[in-house]
Amino acid sequence: MMETTTNFIAAGGNRNPSAADWDPHGSGLLAYGAGNNLALWNPLDIHYRGCTALLSGHTKPINVVKFFRGSRDQRTILLTGGADSSIRIWASSDSSANGFQQKDVLAAHSASINCIATLPDSDVFISGAADATIKVWRLATSADESFQTTLLQTIDLRKKPKTAYFPLSISLARLSTSTLVFASAGTKNYIQIYAQDSNGNFINAATLKGHEDWIRSLNFTHENPSVASDLLLASASQDKFIRLWRFHAGETLPEVSRAADNPALGALGKSLHNKAHRIDDADGAPYTITFEALLVGHEDWIYSAQWRLSQAPTSENGASTQTLQLLTASADNSLAIWSPDPLSGIWVSTARLGEISAIKGATTATGSTGGFWIGLWSPDGSSVTSLGRTGSWRLWSYHAEEDRWTPRVAVSGHVRAVKDLSWSPDGSYLLSTSSDQTTRQWAQWKRDRGNPLASYHEFSRPQIHGYDLNCLATLSPLRFLSGADEKLLRVFDQPASVAELLENLCGVTPQGEKSALPDAANIPVLGLSNKAIDNTAGDAEAENGGAESAEELAEKPTKGLSLTHPPLEEHLSRHLLWPEHEKLYGHGYEINCVAATHDGALVATSCRATSVDHAAIRLYETATWRQVAQKELSKTTSEPTMKLHSLTVTGLEFSPGDSRYLLSVGRDRVFGLWERDEDESKGYKLLHSQDKAHSRMLLGVSWAPLVEDNKVFATAGRDLKIKLWRLAETDGKTATSNIATVPATAPVTALSFCPVVTGSEKQVLMAYGTEKGAISLVGFSLEALSKGEIDVRPLSTEILADDVVPSDAITSLAWRPTSIVDGQLELAVSSDDGSVRIFGVSF
Repeated sequence: MMETTTNFIAAGGNRNPSAADWDPHGSGLLAYGAGNNLALWNPLDIHYRGCTALLSGHTKPINVVKFFRGSRDQRTILLTGGADSSIRIWASSDSSANGFQQKDVLAAHSASINCIATLPDSDVFISGAADATIKVWRLATSADESFQTTLLQTIDLRKKPKTAYFPLSISLARLSTSTLVFASAGTKNYIQIYAQDSNGNFINAATLKGHEDWIRSLNFTHENPSVASDLLLASASQDKFIRLWRFHAGETLPEVSRAADNPALGALGKSLHNKAHRIDDADGAPYTITFEALLVGHEDWIYSAQWRLSQAPTSENGASTQTLQLLTASADNSLAIWSPDPLSGIWVSTARLGEISAIKGATTATGSTGGFWIGLWSPDGSSVTSLGRTGSWRLWSYHAEEDRWTPRVAVSGHVRAVKDLSWSPDGSYLLSTSSDQTTRQWAQWKRDRGNPLASYHEFSRPQIHGYDLNCLATLSPLRFLSGADEKLLRVFDQPASVAELLENLCGVTPQGEKSALPDAANIPVLGLSNKAIDNTAGDAEAENGGAESAEELAEKPTKGLSLTHPPLEEHLSRHLLWPEHEKLYGHGYEINCVAATHDGALVATSCRATSVDHAAIRLYETATWRQVAQKELSKTTSEPTMKLHSLTVTGLEFSPGDSRYLLSVGRDRVFGLWERDEDESKGYKLLHSQDKAHSRMLLGVSWAPLVEDNKVFATAGRDLKIKLWRLAETDGKTATSNIATVPATAPVTALSFCPVVTGSEKQVLMAYGTEKGAISLVGFSLEALSKGEIDVRPLSTEILADDVVPSDAITSLAWRPTSIVDGQLELAVSSDDGSVRIFGVSF
């Protein structure tokens, strides 16, 4: 009996100011859009478990995430809106493996959902979409935990073409006990205020002008917990300013607005003065809306603004007062916290978090993170978090005794399809590579060597590239190579700074002398090659008092890192690159797959192809990095070693142990079995080829563990079948026979045999993944495979639950090359949904 657990999930966040929300109602969860999935993370978890679940349902990226708390239901409810034009409702559930179930899908909008507004203890929520409509909904729950959603009103913003816009942000608030009000803004430079009339319908009550560009974020708050207090609205714009607006009960203007008319202020008072807008609530009570303050300080577009009412101790009696704080996130790579000065009432920035201006925009790799797209308060206001361009989160917590914000460990992940995975030969870390043009290293942080508690984190970002990355293979614990759309392969060496981190935080024994390793790496401005640097020159920056420009700083060596925790995003994006050792040329098109012998002496590579010449497999020896040529063509080393396939080779794998054999499969429905040439130990010759091994293209190949002379391998493809083949020698001739066929429910895109024979029945365990994201584990009897029986039947089959598997095609499967640890084997999975997952398999 097999049992599986989800040990690790990594998924980067979507770059949308509305694509995340931190639950203010007690669950501690931060939910964010991760591609088409909804990721759940507890940022303040003391065990640093990171992302605990990915909820799948949307068919396109998620743009909006909002927690919802109705007037009667105390469950945790989530509303999500996506580019698929749907709004989905999720509720906490003990019956689901990931803790949530999808309850309803709303498809009233005809274009991408841009924003959703909710109000605690109200059954009303509001959505805005790229179809230029705003819709008002009521969400009611019943005792049987069912949901009933009613569309109350649709507001068409295109009725007046001159003022039409696409809503990008909506905020909902309670104007009075009888009236709700919401603000809407987007691709125009003004804000529309809608208030309920006596019939409960929202009508356009006012238009607030003053911004000079698109408005990206709106947020309401009351000055104090009383509903009778003034309502404040913060608006953040691409004009680099935040404007505050005051909603005041009564005909009389608030004190701040009347003070602007004071002649003593002269021109200053007139410049701050703005038109007072007058609206009525549902009962006819008058309200005024006036411009309150202009917040200046950001240097680029402002994406989000979020209020918080904080408790601040006063002087003598120890009582506390409530202070408003506003958190803003900007494309200038900073978070700012604003609050009114206690004496003058002027809004000032009390804290600035993020990056210093000297290192903005150096290069994509070592400079700007592309701005902060989201800024969120924790429920208690003691922490803030932000999402950047790389999909990684940053987290800061406030320490009152030190009166400062300190960074904390957060989560990271790829932001586009993950194409390949590879464990280091000793299983100490995992590498993943993606279409987001990065390669990332994941390892277990062992916080207490005497305690088995450990959690996976990103420990370095070896490669930040200018092309989409497609494949990689590890040659040793200190070296790997990767292939990209640029038609060549690059080899990277682990620097001493990363080796030291892995030794101190992960208990990884260093391979050889760290002094022999390169110190660190940098990317020159406008360059693609990671350049090795020497830390001994790292004091130049301190002597010069800092870099004079971003370009100069990017060229300067990076000091070694002494960390007591996994690296933060600022370390990963700038200080933990791996230096490039070599480039491998020869292919004419985008590199598609790569494999390495188990001793790391040879690598086999292939590229996308539509002809025999380009579909050839090329071999390179890693001692000299020269291409291995056929004996008869040894003088022309540019000739490829092995020609067989006529279309793209989709999979390569060397046999376990001595790598005597190499398997290749392709889109031409052919698999090739190659054997090391004994006369030419560095070359491989074709031993057997199987035409039309499957009825459709082949996409996966894997060797079973070589135990008791068990020469068995598997192939898989789009014909919904996995076939097991046995290699045998008869009368000095090598032949292959099909000994088993496993049916699948969808095209099989990835395949991997576990290198460890498991269980009391000595099972050979095979994992396969499909185009739909499903993952299955199949166990075969080692004895049956070794005897070469025909039509071998599986001993066991385990299909992972739909709640825990990826939502898109599986691109790679990789078993951790270690014996069973803590009763578990570990299987790493990558997917086109942008996630990296590690599953624990126990018996």
